[in-house]
Amino acid sequence: MRLLLVEDNLELAESLRRALTAASFAVDVVHDGLAADQALHRDDYALLVLDLSLPKLSGWDVLQRLRKRGSSLPVLILTAHGSVEDRVKGLNLGADDYLAKPFELTELEARLRALLRRANGAPSADICCASLCYDSNQRRFTLADQPVSLPPREHAVLEVLLLKQGKTVSKEALLEQICNFDDSVSIEAIEIYIHRLRKKLEGADVQIVTLRGLGYLLEQRHDV
Repeated sequence: MRLLLVEDNLELAESLRRALTAASFAVDVVHDGLAADQALHRDDYALLVLDLSLPKLSGWDVLQRLRKRGSSLPVLILTAHGSVEDRVKGLNLGADDYLAKPFELTELEARLRALLRRANGAPSADICCASLCYDSNQRRFTLADQPVSLPPREHAVLEVLLLKQGKTVSKEALLEQICNFDDSVSIEAIEIYIHRLRKKLEGADVQIVTLRGLGYLLEQRHDV
């Protein structure tokens, strides 16, 4: 899933980018509030990780503008401003979670996974469609209790489809959720990933359906 990281400390931003990419997120990084506001206008994200003390436009302003546009994007504030007053202000402005620096990376990742589950209506870490299950804590798929090993792109596509099971996801939405600023992936690549995933799901009680002109749908099969 694609997230936007807004952090003006270049060293910390790069460290977080590497860690979150290793955790299977597609990560875009910007270093000031104005660039963040523009990215949020332009692109579709699953999560926002937002510092508060930013040049050009503060994190408070970025958050206020986002919510005034009616966006329900899950936002985690990650900041050195850890007072109770700052936490209350951030949550009242529309943040979904608040983590003060210094922090443990494992806690940040766990909080992001929890926000992602909540945003997609998944109450627990284990998300299933028929016998296809995904442990969102370990970021592992199983099919009929057997592990399914997938390359990063296929993993990302299947994660999006499973989180949004029962809903149609367009090729464009899939592409946006698995790629960051620096990726050069064509829309045709989505068809290739879907084809490969279907091969791996052959004979199972779950399938990826194509709705022509609309996109793809993950659903349970009833003919097996």
